[in-house]
Amino acid sequence: MSNLPQTLRQLKFPVIASPLFIISNPKLVIEQCKAGVIGSMPALNARPASQLDEWLAEITETLAAYDRAHPDNPAAPFAINQIVHKSNDRLDHDMEMCVKYKVPMIITSLGAREEINQAAHSYGAVVMHDIINDKFAHKAIEKGADGLIAVATGAGGHAGVKSPFALIQEIREWFDGPVALSGSIANGGAILAAQAMGADFAYIGSAFIATEEARALDAYKQCVVDSTSDDIVYSNLFTGVHGNYLAPSIRNAGLDPENLPQSDPSKMNFGGDAKKSLERHLGLWPGHQRREESGAHGRTGGAPQARVPGSPHAPGAVTKTVIAALRWR
Repeated sequence: MSNLPQTLRQLKFPVIASPLFIISNPKLVIEQCKAGVIGSMPALNARPASQLDEWLAEITETLAAYDRAHPDNPAAPFAINQIVHKSNDRLDHDMEMCVKYKVPMIITSLGAREEINQAAHSYGAVVMHDIINDKFAHKAIEKGADGLIAVATGAGGHAGVKSPFALIQEIREWFDGPVALSGSIANGGAILAAQAMGADFAYIGSAFIATEEARALDAYKQCVVDSTSDDIVYSNLFTGVHGNYLAPSIRNAGLDPENLPQSDPSKMNFGGDAKKSLERHLGLWPGHQRREESGAHGRTGGAPQARVPGSPHAPGAVTKTVIAALRWR
């Protein structure tokens, strides 16, 4: 058993909901936490930067009220994702907001920064860092991260290429702290498999896209439900970092998913004024390799089925139904 910080003990589900660029928002985070998983969102989803203050106030106040009303069934903690790449000119401001509201968990991506870890630790937060290989895992822990998020092949959005079996095994040879595994996890069986491999938590994102709370276009939600692993394209064209995207959205943008050019990683821009990058993401849809399950296939354990708004034939679901599907059966 891993040496887990108090924040990560006694969760209803061993699940961290991954921060979804553009899609995650306070409403989704709050419902994830109330359902028993660690909800999260990128700080950069709040635009302009001043909105982050408002969003963090909404999340903390709502969850505090929920805990007062449900002392025997408190909400799970929440997390904020910080892109620590040098191009993110909002990082200092956004971390100040996290410190102000004492965000329980900070998820760091695209670089390991000691000062960010120190700021989080100043009030007792847990820092989990995204990695795609063992080399980056060592660097993250050396610079003060508390735990690791192993982003294996098949993960939605920015993703690695390593088998989860190899990646978790390499990490567990030297690290006994908290580890979450990302990569095509969408139900209780996959969560159990992740734990059997040596991970403490499953890191799940794409399964939450087709929910009422998600800030995604109805067409995107429908595409997540309809697509299979054959519809996933791995490319660095859109952000400079390799990630998995749904082929239909690439075609809708007028591009050929089978013949995409390579991007120049030196031109990555995660700054607060990266408007063109944001607009491009609105039409390009990340996704993982696993098709989302639905009651139509008898896979939600009897949970009530909701519909994707505006799509009467789509087996989408509100967050509670997604959580029900995560139960081992």
